[in-house]
Amino acid sequence: MINEYGDAVNMPKSFYITTPIYYVNASPHIGHAYTTIVADVLARYHRMIGDNTFFVTGTDEHGDKIAEAAQKAGITPQEYADKISAQFRALCPELAITNDYFIRTTDPNHIETVRYILQKVYDAGDIYFGSYGGYYCFGCERFLTEKEIVDNKCPEHGREPQYIEEKNYFFKMSKYQDWLIKHITDHPDFIRPERYKNEALAFLREPLEDLCISRPKSRLEWGITLPFDENYVTYVWFDALINYVTALDYPDGEKFKTFWPVAEHLIAKDILKPHGIYWPTMLKAAGIEPYRHLNVHGYWNSDQNKMSKSLGNIVRPLDLKDKYGLDAFRYFLLRDMVFGLDSNFSEEAFVQRLNSDLANDLGNLVSRSITMAIKYCDGKVPQIQQKDKNKALHEAALKAVAEVESSFKDMSLHKALIAIWDFINITNKYIVENEPWSLGKDPANKEKLTAIMYNLLAALRAISILLSPFMPQTAEKILRQIGVDEPQNLDMAGIRKDDDLKAGSPLTRGESLFPRINQEKESQPLEKKAPAIDLKPQIDYEEFARVDLRVAKILAAEAVPKANKLLKLKIDIGEERTIVAGVSKDYTPAELIGKKIVVVANLKPTKLMGVESHGMLLATDTDTGLTVLAFDREAKTGAKIR
Repeated sequence: MINEYGDAVNMPKSFYITTPIYYVNASPHIGHAYTTIVADVLARYHRMIGDNTFFVTGTDEHGDKIAEAAQKAGITPQEYADKISAQFRALCPELAITNDYFIRTTDPNHIETVRYILQKVYDAGDIYFGSYGGYYCFGCERFLTEKEIVDNKCPEHGREPQYIEEKNYFFKMSKYQDWLIKHITDHPDFIRPERYKNEALAFLREPLEDLCISRPKSRLEWGITLPFDENYVTYVWFDALINYVTALDYPDGEKFKTFWPVAEHLIAKDILKPHGIYWPTMLKAAGIEPYRHLNVHGYWNSDQNKMSKSLGNIVRPLDLKDKYGLDAFRYFLLRDMVFGLDSNFSEEAFVQRLNSDLANDLGNLVSRSITMAIKYCDGKVPQIQQKDKNKALHEAALKAVAEVESSFKDMSLHKALIAIWDFINITNKYIVENEPWSLGKDPANKEKLTAIMYNLLAALRAISILLSPFMPQTAEKILRQIGVDEPQNLDMAGIRKDDDLKAGSPLTRGESLFPRINQEKESQPLEKKAPAIDLKPQIDYEEFARVDLRVAKILAAEAVPKANKLLKLKIDIGEERTIVAGVSKDYTPAELIGKKIVVVANLKPTKLMGVESHGMLLATDTDTGLTVLAFDREAKTGAKIR
């Protein structure tokens, strides 16, 4: 049923959001904070629009790396897990995370659920005992396929895997390959953004091997014992993934019936394969319907490298939060990463964003609006007639609402913030155009001035509501300053209806929301300050002229054997050449043949996976993946780019 404002008035919908459970082999870093904050923003938004919401995060505590770390620390694995898990749990209130449940894989109810599902799959005949020899990466805690090994190393951890041959239990994952391909194809947004759906389908183009789901206790004791063999523990991923249903009291809990059909998983791209391949097939084997969406984000990089303990480029979230404030930290993470793509962190970029968007745009607007309203309206919210409400400002608020709602549907949270800032800028422009300081000089302008003040306060109320999932502390401060202390109608419907502010409510000046940071004098580096990488060092024209950019026509394209994303391209730039380009996740060979592109023609030849490449294709990231640079008019093959 729809009411007169276009709002649904039927039973509330349900929403279930999960973060990955974080592995306790190291302390929390900015990547963990980003994922958890995104989940929190989603949970806050869905609660705000009236959805029945359940939000789960937690820690993954079994496996080789935990046992190894505990041994080095001279304590038991349980003591080690308790210590690091406590750090992740403590991070939640520090970052204003509103999770409903914090799960640990050492919790008794989780151990019981894992053993229940293992027995169920075993009884169905989908787990068997066998011998296997393969290359095992202790960093990944799994056997790697030959295709995954690059230059005899695990590409994720840069170490040579160890050959292990042993008897283990295996899950018949291969049995469900065709089903999973069909499910992903029939549900195009099952894995999103699209580039990660394509990556999952690329995994499935090769025959899917059965999954080794046990480790002999002779090699590893720290894990959940198999219910059907006391000599083995459960493979850490088979254990960890089940947390998402443990948290809902599977199999008979009311929460499971309510929330599992709407499950939304949120992960970083490095764990796409376990979540996009292992987990759906495990669910199918256990007779559980798949989750609704797998939402995959990119990496936060520092100095162009993924943040990692081994590289020593970790940025700790509490360092930034304590130095610049929680909401500034939340805003930067959500505004500067396009969901699905990688983003580069630098403290300089953080401070620039704080000064520009938060201090100049938002902070200034709040400060001068409330200062003027106190001055011209006797320190209270004024009473005005309906006819005096500004239609243009209200329409701008409605446009922001529509864009925010659309952005939440497709996980483009940075676009939601852009829309809110467009409204903030329109409100700032409203002040400049109306010059209330000039009107205040003549008592005859009292009615007009009062209306302007009311419209500014109403705009601040709408801005606060829109910002509340992203920057909850800031939203609360603004609402308190404009005399709103009750949660009633603090939602999108309240903005649409243009609910009246309560006349006579006291206005209060607060401290500056976001004081400007003097980068040269005040901004001291964190323990490891990442360099500014927004712009490359300047070069002169002579240096640039040495780069020979040419129009090239692609004559032929084929996959490079044993490479995950490389294509071998035969191109014509006035002469035929071969180049190698990492675009196979975004283009099929057939899509590229005949396309005219831009290449660096005078790059020194280099060998990639055994193929000599004589040049470089130019491409850029978009919201849906890589796109090669092309032309809007017909370009002559071999022509120089000017």
